[in-house]
Amino acid sequence: MTDRWALAPAEGGGAEVAALGPDGVPVGPAVHEPDLVAAVRGRPEVTRWVWRSTAEIYPRLLAAGVRVERCYDVEDAETLLLGHEGRSGEPRSAAAALARLRGGPVPPDPPQRAAEPGAQSSLFDASGAFGAFGAFSAHGSRLPLDDLLTVYAEQQRRHDRTAHPERMRLLTASESAGMLVAAEMNRAGLPWSADVHRELLHELLGERYAGGGEPRRLAELADEVSAAFGRRVRPDLPADVVRAFGQAGTKIGSTRRWELESVDHPAVKPLLEYKKLYRIWVAHGWSWLHDWVRDGRFRPEFHAGGTVTGRWVTNGGGALQIPKIIRRAVIADPGWRLVVADADQMEPRVLAAISRDPGLMEVAGRATDLYQSVSERAFSGDRAQAKLAVLGAVYGQTSGDGLKNLAALRRRFPLAVAYVDDAARAGEEGRLVRTWLGRTCPPAAGTGEDGSEEAGIPQDGPPDALAGADRAPGRPGYASANSRARGRFARNFVVQGSAADWALLMLAALRRTCAGLAAELVFFQHDEVIVHCPEEEADTVVTAIREAADLAGRLTFGETPVRFPFTTAVVECYADAK
Repeated sequence: MTDRWALAPAEGGGAEVAALGPDGVPVGPAVHEPDLVAAVRGRPEVTRWVWRSTAEIYPRLLAAGVRVERCYDVEDAETLLLGHEGRSGEPRSAAAALARLRGGPVPPDPPQRAAEPGAQSSLFDASGAFGAFGAFSAHGSRLPLDDLLTVYAEQQRRHDRTAHPERMRLLTASESAGMLVAAEMNRAGLPWSADVHRELLHELLGERYAGGGEPRRLAELADEVSAAFGRRVRPDLPADVVRAFGQAGTKIGSTRRWELESVDHPAVKPLLEYKKLYRIWVAHGWSWLHDWVRDGRFRPEFHAGGTVTGRWVTNGGGALQIPKIIRRAVIADPGWRLVVADADQMEPRVLAAISRDPGLMEVAGRATDLYQSVSERAFSGDRAQAKLAVLGAVYGQTSGDGLKNLAALRRRFPLAVAYVDDAARAGEEGRLVRTWLGRTCPPAAGTGEDGSEEAGIPQDGPPDALAGADRAPGRPGYASANSRARGRFARNFVVQGSAADWALLMLAALRRTCAGLAAELVFFQHDEVIVHCPEEEADTVVTAIREAADLAGRLTFGETPVRFPFTTAVVECYADAK
């Protein structure tokens, strides 16, 4: 009895299925099943399903109460393999992979589509699928089972041709697991009290006015700003604010907080308060609550591997930017708890693991506070300076004291600094850069040509000085600015991307433990995970998170001294966790 099967949806809600041997080759004829859900439910011995798209199939199974242990997502694998082969941006559908294999015209990927506020996991239903950089319709590239297996077999051969086949297979498996986690999180939803949220909005913003205008507190603050300038000023219009300061004799370049805080003017205090409350009103106000919260749950559309680096994104809802005060509305069900876990200093620990720097590995293996330990070895106990130096090495900070700090760090941890320096040099030269498992940074990353601005990596310099510089002959300095941008991106990519690879394996291990509990994973961003569980399961979940982190470290990076600890809180309300 084989534990690996392939599945392709068929017309009328049915499916074609076939058992696969250890080599991925069918061991018998394909079977047509009239009902896709019954086809999976009736084969509980299957531990891994090979299918075209998790987003196409898994929500149907979840809706029927059927979960699977593992899967192999062909289209997600195609994305990773194309990147590894230096072909990022080519169509990544299974139909496109088949066309390339047969030498025919390659169909473009279906267009991306926006989220549907308020719909339960609207992206993750039978009409939607998500790619590495966007969502698109699933039905346009449905394949018969034979064609799907042809693509799958070629993908196995392509894995064999990579620099580190076992690592690449692990990356593909972990990202497929991430797709399962995302679909399950989308169905579960984050517990959310609409009543508490409304109370918060009333407390912060005051009464709502008819017609959708600004609430009372914002209107009052706008009046205070105008009174400070002696004329009517729209605080929601940055150009109007900059002009008003200029007319008052104070020149500012923007309305960013750090710049306003340096200005001595009576308009600054109400303006800063207005900006803070305005963001809450627009991003998490009454309209957001109406659109996104249903039946006590906030259901954003989580997508695994949604950026170049592999970090997750959400398609609408702003789930990854919930203000601390709004987190007061995230409340566990009666008798349940939220286990909120934050990875401690994750990226420096990842740098230690991938660089194999003995000194940094020792620090990351023994120290609870990595920055403090680094400071004692290289910065005379100055923790703040040590933190700036470590993050500067990862992000390419060379201004101010950046170069001096980097030199001190290089003397004490030479292999770690050399690792990111080599990645930066490769990026500047337009070479491919990979994470430890094999996720690949496109050559254009960092120039704004590939969506890299969504990867959470800071960019220095004005966008118009970076984008398209290689294609601007005769414009002095532009090509070098572009290459430097690629270098900064690549420097961070090898660390942040490897951290994303580790996080996928951590989630997969945690999901496996939670499968035997009532606990549900309900939230994840790059260094934080939330599990909603009955109170009596909380201690078990805390232990499971710690063990999942340790296992992920060994699977991702091999046997190293590096530890990946979490700070964990068991709370009823998310805001109480930190």
